[in-house]
Amino acid sequence: MTTLVTGAAGFIGAAVSRALLARGERVIGIDNFNNYYPVSLKEARLAAIEAEADGRFTMHRVDFADHAALDVVLGGADFDRIVHLGAQAGVRYSIENPRAYIHSNVAGHLNLLELGRARGVAHLVYASSSSIYGGDATLPFKVDDRADRPLSLYAATKRSDELISETYAHLYRLPQTGLRFFTVYGPWGRPDMAMWLFTSAILEGRPIQVFNHGDMRRDFTYIDDIVAGIIACLDHPPADDGSVKAGGSPNPHRLYNIGNHKSERLDRLIDLIEAACGKSAIRINTPMQAGDMADTFADISAIERDLGFAPGVAIDVGVPRFVDWYRAYSAT
Repeated sequence: MTTLVTGAAGFIGAAVSRALLARGERVIGIDNFNNYYPVSLKEARLAAIEAEADGRFTMHRVDFADHAALDVVLGGADFDRIVHLGAQAGVRYSIENPRAYIHSNVAGHLNLLELGRARGVAHLVYASSSSIYGGDATLPFKVDDRADRPLSLYAATKRSDELISETYAHLYRLPQTGLRFFTVYGPWGRPDMAMWLFTSAILEGRPIQVFNHGDMRRDFTYIDDIVAGIIACLDHPPADDGSVKAGGSPNPHRLYNIGNHKSERLDRLIDLIEAACGKSAIRINTPMQAGDMADTFADISAIERDLGFAPGVAIDVGVPRFVDWYRAYSAT
């Protein structure tokens, strides 16, 4: 079995690639190694993958939003499935650089759908986001909730991906699963996210910005739980049988939330990081940032019912694991 993984040098993509390789599979990775955050971290993730690959991993450094370049690098490659995790991430950065999001998240997503259609892949699993729910959804967020009032361009592009995927499932019967991730964290995480920003600042004695005076809640989901959910989905494509799937489609396309099913206050997260670091934070309370959501909370009943997904790592366990990893990584 060979799986094409986009964003393979990214946080989630690298973790999924390593998990597939650990099962004895082959992985073809794609990543453009852009400089949204330090490329050195992506190179370090790649080195960790290659150290475990035993010759079963190939990386292509290409922008998947460039369809001509994508066709060239994959011209002679055979793969059975696609895990499309590559994207331009970040809610706040979408305000500064909106064109990057249309390029990667919309044009790039279309290119992967076209690739899946042309190759007749057995299943295409792709990354969506909890941010698609916007400001009007009730807690906890359910996959059947309306999601047509996004608060950021990032969220709008991810919801657009879901709608385009539904069209391809209808027209071409391409089996797909869209996964709405909820605040993923853990070793090898992204430097632009709160877990990394707070940990590095606390250890270095720098102040941290606490948005909305800490009155925010997030459904923090540990990377191992995310990977388990992705692979469970990948192994069980939706049937093309006319039945209504999670998210409401009668086509071979379903949508799942993947979260910890527990919404935690931001100030509790900071308390846990302080404890793991053995230092107090210098907290500067600031207003809510444009494009942010005050609360996220995943209803995961659909993926529990269909695939037996059950998150196993609470933040009081996951946060110390991240801090330990961060100390070791930053010391290298």
